[in-house]
Amino acid sequence: MKNIVCIGGGTGMPRVLTALKPHDVHLSAIVTMADDGGSAGVLREEYGGLPPGDVRRVLVALSDADQSLKDLFLYRFQEGGLKDHVVGNIILKALELKHGSFLQAIKEARKVLQVKGDVIPVTLDYVRLCATFKNGVTVQGEKNISDVEHCTLPIEKIWLDPQATPNPKALEVIEKADMIIVGPGGLYYSLIPNFLVDGISDAVKASKAKKIYIANIKNQIDGFTPEDYAREMKKYIPLDVVLPATVQKDSTTLAHAILTS
Repeated sequence: MKNIVCIGGGTGMPRVLTALKPHDVHLSAIVTMADDGGSAGVLREEYGGLPPGDVRRVLVALSDADQSLKDLFLYRFQEGGLKDHVVGNIILKALELKHGSFLQAIKEARKVLQVKGDVIPVTLDYVRLCATFKNGVTVQGEKNISDVEHCTLPIEKIWLDPQATPNPKALEVIEKADMIIVGPGGLYYSLIPNFLVDGISDAVKASKAKKIYIANIKNQIDGFTPEDYAREMKKYIPLDVVLPATVQKDSTTLAHAILTS
């Protein structure tokens, strides 16, 4: 069985996981911990700990539970005091508070959702993403960096504050990987933050796995071409294959493009 490691966050990586899950592969998802927007950001600020949003999406993508339960984890309140909160985020935070550990919360949620594969926070440190854009403006917070006002501009410098140590499990699965997939996803706020964690880039560079980057369907940065995105990614890790955005036409096409690369 081929070991495939996906690295990313946001809504892109779940599409890849969903496409690959029916195949004879073992999937490990390494998830960014820089998210501080929306429901996950509010829970992070009010209760501390790590943001649950990207983990929740990945758990649902790898779930073999009934669709009704998966839909419940994705349900977003539309009004009232819980407006914009997502049920799955609240459940994960409740499990973390009950068990005293975000990793234990993920473990418990995996049981409930009958998850096939591993869900791994890239770091267990509380971090904030920071960036200086080429217009000279410095912004703190993943949400602020990804806002339309900023995200279409190229970035001059990007970093984590404080600097983060890697989750040992992330290093372990990278070492054992046969294939490593990055993308699709926000270049600066979903993908690159993973490689700002100490040791992650070095582990990918040292890995003998085939390294694949999947281009975004939508151009997020003014003036950037698919080649520009790949060039930026190569500043952090080597790439063996760059797949065009068109492979995301449907799950069958996406899985075939990846597995035959």
